[in-house]
This record gives sequence, structure tokens and C-alpha cells, in this order.
Amino acid sequence: MPDAAVLSIRNVSKTFGQRRALDGVSLNATKGEMIALIGPSGSGKSTLLRSISALQTIDAGPGEIVAFDGPVQKDGKIDGNVRKTRTRIGMIFQQFNLVGRLSLFTNVALGSLGRINFWQAAFGLWPTETKQAAMAALHRFGVAEYATQRANTLSGGQQQRGAIARALVQKAKIILADEPVASLDPVSARRVMEILRELNKQDGLTVLVTLHQVDYALRYCDRVVALKAGKIVYDGPATGLKREQLIDIYGPEFEDVFWEGAPT
Repeated sequence: MPDAAVLSIRNVSKTFGQRRALDGVSLNATKGEMIALIGPSGSGKSTLLRSISALQTIDAGPGEIVAFDGPVQKDGKIDGNVRKTRTRIGMIFQQFNLVGRLSLFTNVALGSLGRINFWQAAFGLWPTETKQAAMAALHRFGVAEYATQRANTLSGGQQQRGAIARALVQKAKIILADEPVASLDPVSARRVMEILRELNKQDGLTVLVTLHQVDYALRYCDRVVALKAGKIVYDGPATGLKREQLIDIYGPEFEDVFWEGAPT
């Protein structure tokens, strides 16, 4: 792994049946980067995040994923010691992945599971540090007043802020956000993107976020990685991504939905 990298992906492929979802993908992420992963549906964005978090295996072969100098997976096998590495990687999902019947506070406190005894959590015997961290995160993201409310009674934006708070309690150093605003209204979506940007800039967290909204990628992320048919077709500054490249990535129909102020 390069000295400055906290995440290194080398020659990673993933095949589902006859479809190659990832095709020899290589990517490094350094501490404090905020990287947007863009591309059409089926381009491999979510597959890449799920592979980084060891939620799925990559194909056997030369592919390798390393985080914080700890192996995540290699040659189609997840490393036996990956649990320690995963405690430093927070995953944010499109559908929030909160336990609906539990309170928002409990969902956020569950971020500490990698550091406390399972039975403490099962009986709600949270250490003082966890209680304080959970409430501080809820306050920070403006949802502390809903701490005792069941998660499934909250709006999508409130649940997503709870999911991000859980990653903060987890003490994650890398945030993987898979379409975190796809299910949200525009106001809630902007708030979630602002929170991710804040964690990146103020807390120094490395953030990889998959987005269908290209304008959000250009507005909030300094670096953009574009995938098409499982391959990286652009990796560089957001300011360097031009209209003709976006049309090549998404197809000629992209021109019809271009927004005001798009790159030229």
C-alpha cells in the first residue's frame, strides 16, 4: 500500500453469472479524501463498496483490498482477521439499515459493538462512554430530540442522519456511503451531503460516496471516480470532469437532463 493511502484496491474483479460487475479495478484513497463514485446503474459502484467492506467476496485471482495496512480480502477470500479492520470502516446504506423497532438512540449506540461486550448491548447496559458518544452524535446532526423514538417512525432524512451518527460512534475512519441520498427529498439530501462533507473536512475522515446525482458529486467532492461497465473510465479532480466525458459515461440521453451550471 502507498505510504499515504488508507485504502488500496488492486486489480479487483467481481463476476455475477455471466456479468462482470468489476473488471480489474485499481484505486487508492488517502486520509482525508472525499471521493464520489459515479456511473450509470450497473456500472459497479455498489459492488465496489460492498467489496471494500467485505460484505461480498471478490473473484479469485490477483485482486486484493487492503485498508489501514490490514488485508480485507485477497484471491477471492475474506481475511480471517478482517473484523478488526472493519471496525474502522463505517457503511452507510441507501435504505439506512436501522433496526426499525429499536429507538434511534439504541441504533446509534450499536455502533460501539466492536468495542463492548455483546451482552452489554443485548441488555441495553451501555457504558457511559457509549451513551455520551451517541447523544453527542445525535445532537451534532440535529436529531437528539428523536433519541427515544422508534427508528421506523422517523423520516428518511432523520434515519439517515442516525445512520451516520452510528458510524461516528463506531469511530470509523473511512465512511463508505452507498447512494445515501437516493431515497431522500432534496432538502434532506443536501443536509446529508453537508454532514458527510463536514465529517471529511472537520474530522479528517476519508469518505467514498456513490451518487447518481452528478451535480452533488461535483459540488461536495474534490475527487471523482467514474465507472462504466465495471471499469474506471475517469479518476481525477471534480473540476476536470467535462461535459463530453459525462455524455460518454452516461450516454447521449445525459444531455437531455443536464442541469444549469454544468461543466462545459
